[in-house]
Amino acid sequence: MTRVVVAPDKFKGTLPAAQVAAAIAAGLRRGRPGAEVLECPIADGGDGTVAAAVAAGFEFVPARASGPVGEPVDTGYARRGPTAVIELAAVSGLAMLPSPAPLTATTLGVGELMRAALDAGATRLVLGLGGSSSTDGGTGLLRGLGARMLDSAGAELPLGGAALTRLARIDLDGLDARLRDVELLVASDVDNPLLGPHGAAAVYGPQKGATPSDVELLESALRRLAEVVRASGVDVAEVPGAGAAGGTGYALAVLGASFRPGIDVVLELTGLAEKLPGADLVITGEGSLDEQTLRGKGPAGIASAAAERGIPVVALAGRSTLDAGALRTAGFSGAYALNDIEPDVQRCLTEPAPLLERLAERVAHEYL
Repeated sequence: MTRVVVAPDKFKGTLPAAQVAAAIAAGLRRGRPGAEVLECPIADGGDGTVAAAVAAGFEFVPARASGPVGEPVDTGYARRGPTAVIELAAVSGLAMLPSPAPLTATTLGVGELMRAALDAGATRLVLGLGGSSSTDGGTGLLRGLGARMLDSAGAELPLGGAALTRLARIDLDGLDARLRDVELLVASDVDNPLLGPHGAAAVYGPQKGATPSDVELLESALRRLAEVVRASGVDVAEVPGAGAAGGTGYALAVLGASFRPGIDVVLELTGLAEKLPGADLVITGEGSLDEQTLRGKGPAGIASAAAERGIPVVALAGRSTLDAGALRTAGFSGAYALNDIEPDVQRCLTEPAPLLERLAERVAHEYL
């Protein structure tokens, strides 16, 4: 029996990964009736990571936590056995804000979700850091776990990155003691340090709405945070990934977390490696297949994993800007885009599912 593994990422802003996979599977079955089609939606550690885990058999656990500017939001995490998967974008994501708040946005809710998972018995926390709204150095996350950020008078600082310029001391007396016995794994493709021209504020602050003067203020705030932490004997500001998610990686490094590429973590969570043996074809994809895809994003990770096993990989996308040579080098046997069959860009954005079915049926005829 012909076997196809369908492992796409989301088409950002138009279709979640699970619906992308379902549309592709429908087209394949129409083009090759009787084929065994395994749907395995993926993510790269950012938004969609929890959904990918749930599609792979994890339980979704609803929770209420503090949103990007401290307001309560209904969110949740994924859990299976001792492992909990927490997605920063689902509680402190930039897309959750009606307008950016670069100086005051917080990761408080991430720490609250971590504590909720610990309360439920988790001993392994996997954190996806993409899509952050905040540049608070992960201090909100630490607060959610019981730490306090204090000024020189012993008063607790307001939430957000800007207030850290007045940080005098971090009180860890209330930090959740269970963290000593918990494995922390960070899914992130960012290798930036906390500070400097390649750091959290300089590189990612503008993406979160920070003006040049805001970036200068946030850089000063993060530098003060690093000084206070360094005085306690911990110096992880230069750890690759410390600058991830506005410095959230830094706080997690302080807690002893390990870092791995997002797609590698998601492939492990979804069990994709176990689905590949015996496959005749793998289909992956995302909204835009471009140079960014080749820098560790989901489809590139899928292509690499399949190529190692000698399985051809086809990518489906909303659009593709990669030439045939770049595709071959990345391990793709071919790529198809919605705008190949539908010149109306608006329709590609508003009705991607039926177009994906048509492309998948074409792939079935040409590759199976």
